[in-house]
Amino acid sequence: MADGPVTLTKEDKERIEKNRQQALSIRMKKSSKFNKVPIVETIKKNIISINGNQFRDTCGGFLIEETQATPKTTESDDNTFELLDITTHICKECQKEFFESYLYKYFEFNVCDGCRDSDTKYSLITRSDLKKEYLLKDCDIDKREPPLKFISKKNPHNQMWGDMKLYLLPQVIERAIEVWGSLEKLEEEHSGRVHKRVEQKAKKYNKNLKALRMSARSSLYNRTKGPNHEHNFGPETYNEDEDNYSRSCITCSFVDTYEKM
Repeated sequence: MADGPVTLTKEDKERIEKNRQQALSIRMKKSSKFNKVPIVETIKKNIISINGNQFRDTCGGFLIEETQATPKTTESDDNTFELLDITTHICKECQKEFFESYLYKYFEFNVCDGCRDSDTKYSLITRSDLKKEYLLKDCDIDKREPPLKFISKKNPHNQMWGDMKLYLLPQVIERAIEVWGSLEKLEEEHSGRVHKRVEQKAKKYNKNLKALRMSARSSLYNRTKGPNHEHNFGPETYNEDEDNYSRSCITCSFVDTYEKM
């Protein structure tokens, strides 16, 4: 059999070309793993990017990798929303709902701002005035449950006196009713204390007047007898109306009035 050139068909040529391309592709992939050239990109001064990683040039012959914080996902990214706990309150005056008011914020008292501004019964009272007018003690204000709420403000008369404690008048009246039973009994206690103070003042006045009278009588003496006169007192007598004792000098008629303990 004589040797001659081999004739390739069209299908053989296409198959050979396809195999050649596949072999070339595999060879290039293997070569790129070992001879891959890093892509260097300058982002800003002293910061460069190599294959997507950022490095800081220390100008000392080496690079420091810059760490980037991973952005945190928020609930809004997932289109989720937090439900707010909004509580409404009913106003004691107008019976309308409200979310927040001055009296509720500081005293937890259910009255809206509109009703508070139009009514003077929601005024504030100082601690000293409420103790005087409603006869409340410190334990009634601070110890009895629940303790009365208050706000502090600078004293308008003198800044050096310290802050004033201001209480809500309706809560003070409610506490006074708890302590005394009713406003009528509170008024009776007021009247009783006033009457007692009047009696004490009258008693003190009469006692001082008696002391003044006795002092004036004791300083008298019979000038006709001279300063060396000595009284010669007779028997003492008791004066029931004035609750005192008296004795008279037999010589000069001087009367000595005194009290016994």
